[in-house]
Amino acid sequence: MSTIATARQGSGLPTPAGGYTAAGLGRPTGARDAVPAPESTLRLAVVRTVAVAAVLATGGYLTWRLFSTLPEGPALWIGVPFLALELYGGIGLVLFVMTTWNVAPATVPPPRPGPAPSVTVLVATYNEHLDVLLPTVAACLAMAGDHETWVLDDGDRLEVEEMVTALGARYVSRAEHDHAKAGNLNHALGLVQTELVAVFDADHVPEPEFLTRTVPYFADDRLALVQTPQHFYNTTSFEHLRPDVDLHEESLFYRVIQPGKHHAGAAFWCGTNAVLRASALREIGGVATESLTEDFHTTMKLHRAGWRSAYHNEVLARGLAAGSPDAFYAQRRRWGRGAMQVIQHDNPLTATGLTLRQRLGYLYSLSAWFDSWRTLGMALVPVAVLVTGLFPVEASPAQFALMAGVPYLLQQVALTLLSRGFASARFSLLFEVVRLPSNLAATLTLVRRGTGRFAVTAKGRTGEARTRARVPRLLLVLAAVLVGGLLYTAASTVGWTPTRHGPGAMTLIPVFWAVVTLGFVLAAIRRIRDPRFSAERREGHRFPATMQAVIDGVPARLVDVSLGGAQVRARGAGATVGAEVELAIRVPDRAAHVVFRATVRSRQGDVHRLQFTGRQWAELAALSATAFGAGAARWAAAAEVTPSTVPAPSTRARAADGRADAVAAAVHSPFVSSAGLPPRAATPSRSRG
Repeated sequence: MSTIATARQGSGLPTPAGGYTAAGLGRPTGARDAVPAPESTLRLAVVRTVAVAAVLATGGYLTWRLFSTLPEGPALWIGVPFLALELYGGIGLVLFVMTTWNVAPATVPPPRPGPAPSVTVLVATYNEHLDVLLPTVAACLAMAGDHETWVLDDGDRLEVEEMVTALGARYVSRAEHDHAKAGNLNHALGLVQTELVAVFDADHVPEPEFLTRTVPYFADDRLALVQTPQHFYNTTSFEHLRPDVDLHEESLFYRVIQPGKHHAGAAFWCGTNAVLRASALREIGGVATESLTEDFHTTMKLHRAGWRSAYHNEVLARGLAAGSPDAFYAQRRRWGRGAMQVIQHDNPLTATGLTLRQRLGYLYSLSAWFDSWRTLGMALVPVAVLVTGLFPVEASPAQFALMAGVPYLLQQVALTLLSRGFASARFSLLFEVVRLPSNLAATLTLVRRGTGRFAVTAKGRTGEARTRARVPRLLLVLAAVLVGGLLYTAASTVGWTPTRHGPGAMTLIPVFWAVVTLGFVLAAIRRIRDPRFSAERREGHRFPATMQAVIDGVPARLVDVSLGGAQVRARGAGATVGAEVELAIRVPDRAAHVVFRATVRSRQGDVHRLQFTGRQWAELAALSATAFGAGAARWAAAAEVTPSTVPAPSTRARAADGRADAVAAAVHSPFVSSAGLPPRAATPSRSRG
């Protein structure tokens, strides 16, 4: 994240460093992770004018469709469902325009006299690997501002207690492990004595300034929540557009939709990277336990009780996105099922205490899970037309193309502008297809009661052998249906079937529609089967590294590094597989080298694959402060290590747990912000929660 030098006087918050200009209508300007600058008057006028034009054109088209184009006879059974799908899409467009109408940065209230609110940082964990958990704990300890750091371990693991204690945080466990993460947080809520609690998932590594950016909002005595974006450091994940583009499937939600919800008073807690007022949580009975999406449901309860929420639109923490299709689907099924449980327990249309804008905001989030039914229906309409020869619109092809084409083009321009550069139409459509199996399954649970089972999303490398994900049967069947429809049309063209189609254009439109849809379905299948998203053998995130190192006195060069080990290229090294070695790394911004004990797990030519051994908490904390605070760019620019400057191999005799002062120095060392990546397009998603 790019460093912001100028702070708002008295607030400790950065002056917006990025924004949207009239010239760059489709993308943000400035540092992409920073708080966006307010939009210029000209740009805002253009965006809103196009958005209103798109809504009006869509309304005119749907009116024409409703009163002038419904077919008679057998074609009615295709025409009515098709019109219903279009009406649903029109409602979604209106809700999207309303949500993204104003995405200006939140206003920080004037500071109140007296000391800053006290804070306890809560890191909830269950079964995450130590390589995933350690960077988060170390970064939480290193955050600026007075605070305590507690690790809430529902796995009751001795190794986690050892690590947490060595780093200087407090280890908390509980006797009864009911209600999963919500129960874990509620147990801690009964112990904390501070005004505020900052909540992080085990894999989300905060920036040092996280608290100084978010705590000032609580000068508002009725504010219960400040949420910040979720962002991810594993850009090779299943959710990311491309490895070289730091944008993911939820970028639009976190950088545009949530800021819009803030202005409607409906920004909600997303489980991590947030600060909450402890007294507000206690007032509503603690974190909600009635649904699998305790964060979303808790926010609704807070809003119903008259508490407010705020959204700080600056990336202040990074975590692990779902690395594989299986992890992605498990996460989406849990979110979707939780959303259905919220509808069952606290339907926003009937729940008391909400404002109209809050009801619409919650309706927009919850209705997103039903978008997949529209996607599926739109995929099947052209097949139905091709197989039956019945056209669902009572109009000439030219008239239909004109009446539908103008609103469609306006919709695409409006969506591009309203997305503020955080959406790619092609990537969005791809993930609409990818999400079909999980979203459809989740919405079907609406007719069933029960809280279900909380499934923790896999974090980091799974440690399993490489296996490609299995493609959901629904996508295979959908691809087969589309191919079958096209083959049937070809057969009908030469008279091999009883179906007879109308004029050429009436056939070309559904054929083109089916071909495009099939292309996206096949692209989704290909992505799911892509070996890049298979399970990998090493736990923890792996950072590319090009800096020099030394292995047992022999000059070497890092290939990559994680908190579990490193891959090193060393010519002339005599280490054999199974041998214990010492790896010396010059961590940037530290005077001394960091020396790791490691075992050679495998070797191929000059490339050694090393696994760190023992409990080297101080060394790992120092490594994580650099790797997770800056990423790969810092490694390339790091100072090189030469054999003459490396400590002697006798360091192997040092105690495994390290010295207390070394631990303290490691976990309190400042992070160095990474450079922002060039702005690129991401995918729209509004289904979080």
